[in-house]
Amino acid sequence: MSNTNLVSLRIITSDITRLVKFYEQVAKAKAKWATDDFAEIVLKSFTLAIGSTRTLAFFGEGTAEAAANKSVIIEFLVENVDEDYQRIKDIATEIVQEPTTMPWGNRSLLFRDPDGNLINFFTPVSDDAKKKFA
Repeated sequence: MSNTNLVSLRIITSDITRLVKFYEQVAKAKAKWATDDFAEIVLKSFTLAIGSTRTLAFFGEGTAEAAANKSVIIEFLVENVDEDYQRIKDIATEIVQEPTTMPWGNRSLLFRDPDGNLINFFTPVSDDAKKKFA
């Protein structure tokens, strides 16, 4: 087993206040602001960092682009995806897929944040999936 650990995912946005408020509602957790351009939502398994486009000056021009993700899905393990759907449908920009049981044993809800990033809320429902996340 590798000693490399994923501890944080950072989203770059042109409207940090809007995106932080959205993810506070999604994660049911309060963000910790380091500066006006950088906030973190610390969860049990990892930290969701949100930075404004102004933070890109530290990395170099063209390093990242806000609201341009078409390949990453941000996934949250939730206790009951069907119950969360009732809450999420009121705050999500778009519901991509209502709760659906997937062939690999998770019940998934796909939706988008205000920048168009894809989010998956999932609950293991098959025996194998439950064992994996026990």
